[in-house]
Amino acid sequence: MGVNLGKGGGSVGGSGHGCGGGSSSSSSGSGGSSILDALHLTQGTLHIVMLGLDSAGKSTALYRLKFDQYLNTVPTIGFNCEKVKGSLGRAKGTSFLIWDVGGQEKIRPLWRSYTRCTDGIVFVVDSVDMERLEEAKCELHKTARLPENQQVPILVLANKQDLPGARDPQEIETVLGIAELGTTHLWYIQPACAITGEGLDEALENLYELIHKQRRLSKTNKKRTR
Repeated sequence: MGVNLGKGGGSVGGSGHGCGGGSSSSSSGSGGSSILDALHLTQGTLHIVMLGLDSAGKSTALYRLKFDQYLNTVPTIGFNCEKVKGSLGRAKGTSFLIWDVGGQEKIRPLWRSYTRCTDGIVFVVDSVDMERLEEAKCELHKTARLPENQQVPILVLANKQDLPGARDPQEIETVLGIAELGTTHLWYIQPACAITGEGLDEALENLYELIHKQRRLSKTNKKRTR
């Protein structure tokens, strides 16, 4: 789908209406694994999958990161993919290839095709909608417990923090049962507002740190098993 970048904003094929200290453990289309199989990432590019329920604000966050402005979006039927660069800390200048996958219930079985061999997962939640946070918990744990996703770092983007009643990172951690994931995942909860962009650059910085910490741990564990 096209992107209209006039002065008044634009429209993009995407999902949701996004808006907004964290908590931690220390192009549009449709398709699946065949697309990822054909993808050869350039050296230094991190492959990230952005998941979450419909209307959590995934596409709003993606296009705010890409274009540094709010773009009105429509529900994602397949996926959106953009390459963005980190702007803070050690992530500055690092390329992140982000796959934003639709969150409707009928699309969620496809998530597994996108998370295979990913460097990190961004799981976006609506911090205001308590009823759907329970549903989000179920989908997050289902994804995290897949064998191929073991040890993949997870950044939870607690979106819509600017709205009344938004839960803070500690509450989100409890509601999502992050502790139940055990020691198989490094994680971080980043409060954010996708509409204004608040917290998004910090999210990439923290995700970068999670990924590199996991790589160091994996390297150390391999040496110990030799």
